[in-house]
Amino acid sequence: MNTPTELSGLANNVTTIRMTKNKAGQNLALLRRLLRAKDAMDSDPQGRWTVDQLACVSGVSASHFSRAFKVAFGLPPHRYLLTRRIERAKALLRDTDLPIIDIAFQTGWDSLGTFGRVFRDITGHSPTELRSREGATEHRLEDVPHCFVSAAHRPDLTIAVSEKRRRAAANSKEANDRSGE
Repeated sequence: MNTPTELSGLANNVTTIRMTKNKAGQNLALLRRLLRAKDAMDSDPQGRWTVDQLACVSGVSASHFSRAFKVAFGLPPHRYLLTRRIERAKALLRDTDLPIIDIAFQTGWDSLGTFGRVFRDITGHSPTELRSREGATEHRLEDVPHCFVSAAHRPDLTIAVSEKRRRAAANSKEANDRSGE
């Protein structure tokens, strides 16, 4: 049987483990719970994930979940999910002959128009353009590990899609103003 001193020392060790923080100052237990939500999104990226559902998976409040997820992974949960969906759509466009509407529905979009607009905003190409460009290029990807291929084709979503649209509109307006002078 453990003595009271040993139990006290054990309790201090457990407290130390619970209070351990990562470099960003987050509790490691919280990071493990956030990873559960991230894994849920990774396993079912076409699912209808709400912040409340993901917070429930993590066992924290919705507002705390959103803030902690962004600190831990560098992206808000919605943007991370968009990244996974676009990544999957690009792979299906590149590797299959499925109709684009089927790819849109398989990757969690409700309408082809929204899928096409967001896809173009993120990748800079329409799904049809990407498919024709990728199909014209010969690939020897079977020799490359899948994780490297996925990382290379992962969209860059460091800013919100709406902000990306605003910047593009401002740049085209400036170009038009310069050409009109």
